[in-house]
Amino acid sequence: MTGNESARRHSRDDVAETALRILDDYGLPDLTMRRLAAALDVQPSALYWHFPNKQTLLAELADRIVGRAAVIPPAATVPDASWPERVRAESAALRDALLAYRDGAEVVASTAALGLGAAPAQRRLEAAVRSGGFDAETAGRAGTALLHFVLGHVSHEQQRMQFDSIGVLATGEAADPLDEGDSAAAFAFGVGLLVGGLQRLATDSSAPETAGTAGASRSRT
Repeated sequence: MTGNESARRHSRDDVAETALRILDDYGLPDLTMRRLAAALDVQPSALYWHFPNKQTLLAELADRIVGRAAVIPPAATVPDASWPERVRAESAALRDALLAYRDGAEVVASTAALGLGAAPAQRRLEAAVRSGGFDAETAGRAGTALLHFVLGHVSHEQQRMQFDSIGVLATGEAADPLDEGDSAAAFAFGVGLLVGGLQRLATDSSAPETAGTAGASRSRT
């Protein structure tokens, strides 16, 4: 059987879904093209019919992982939701999507660094910020900051979970603060800090205009 014939036995979706299962079972370091080919019962060369290299495969996995955030119903999708509620809901939905797969945050972060993935997640975060009346540049920077926080926080969570599974977490004074409490609450607190910063920015930006209006009013009296 030729490489092309082997490749056509499986669709692009088959390859990606099998790769996701391997990722979830074994982790990112063990997601190799050779292991993937063996799972599909094809030669490694057959995989390149669908994905020219491992980076494009990981980008596809990142898009699928992030795509879960779009189908997890955020609590703030109702029309009258405030922009802070939308930001918190989108951030929480992305966290849940990343946690759904082993090393999910690392996959998305690595592909985002290469400019190959995570764009849908950032656009959703930007849109949530933009709904508060922020300009495109501010919303873009805020969306990036939120994405970096979510990826970093979840990456830390997933590393700690893996260390805990093999019994190597530190205890006592050396223990990580996240191990002592609710990591979801710690995550919400961090998002809240970023939202609070945006609210302060909005207040500071409107202050000169408000002051000017007040001064003009006083000059007319």
